[in-house]
Amino acid sequence: MSDASNPGPALPDGVDLVLLPRVHDIGGFEVRRALPAKERQMVGPFIFFDQMGPGEFLSGRGLDVRPHPHIGLSTVTYLFDGAIQHRDSLGSDQPIRPGDVNWMVAGRGITHSERTAAADRPRGGRLFGIQSWVALPRDAEEATPGFTHHPAATLPTTADRGARLRLIAGEAWGLRSPVGTHSPLFYADAALEPGAVLPLPDGHEERAAYVLDGEVEVSGDRFEPGRMLVFRAGDRLFLRAGPQGARLLLLGGAAMDGPRYLFWNFVSSSRERVQQAKDDWKAGRFALVPGDDQEFIPLPEERVRAQAGSQATGAGSPTT
Repeated sequence: MSDASNPGPALPDGVDLVLLPRVHDIGGFEVRRALPAKERQMVGPFIFFDQMGPGEFLSGRGLDVRPHPHIGLSTVTYLFDGAIQHRDSLGSDQPIRPGDVNWMVAGRGITHSERTAAADRPRGGRLFGIQSWVALPRDAEEATPGFTHHPAATLPTTADRGARLRLIAGEAWGLRSPVGTHSPLFYADAALEPGAVLPLPDGHEERAAYVLDGEVEVSGDRFEPGRMLVFRAGDRLFLRAGPQGARLLLLGGAAMDGPRYLFWNFVSSSRERVQQAKDDWKAGRFALVPGDDQEFIPLPEERVRAQAGSQATGAGSPTT
């Protein structure tokens, strides 16, 4: 059996790409970013995929992602360990804990922050989860902003022959999540016992799996944790867990209605709209976050200009 842990010229049948995440920092916490990548901007509507942790905060410390803006997307937060306090410019103030879903529609513009709650800081603690962005279709890019919280108990689950699955959003495997979406998609958390087999869902044009823990086998090749496997459209494929079992996030959906410009936290089908959002944030035209309005994250190009010889990254390129 060959080792397909690293992407190379010989990929197993049905696998188009193997994406290796890049390491970034958010609010004093290290994350691994699989999307967007130079090889692939999106899988279905998913344009951003960050693994947060696993990591641990010392006593008195915590996550501090200061208020920042978004347009043209929905943010999706899903945790395996720890807790995050979400606040936004709509007045939402909602903790999220393992198995829950926070789904925030940015639409024409929203501001939010993500922090460790004051009550949780004295004891420190762990944090482990995934944050993803779902690009909105063109006819919904300027939608009214919104926020919904879905407790873990409200999400559909299924189990069969050592494969346990929770559907976070969308439709797949005969399940339908209560989380509202703007385009056809699926997003699932799967735990596989050693040797258990999980079929990829039919009915979705673009599909991927992110190996979180353990190993998975596809068409005779094994893949280690920290790999996003992007699969060929239409192929009927099965994922088999290795001898230690596996934990996976599966995602995808219909191909988007064209590419997206991406700068910082702004996503749009229009370069001009991204520029407008940049101007609006610099000018203070985004709404503030009630209860968290004393600080904010400056536009990245403002920080870059302060560094001699540096150049800002323009719209249309993935940024930190």
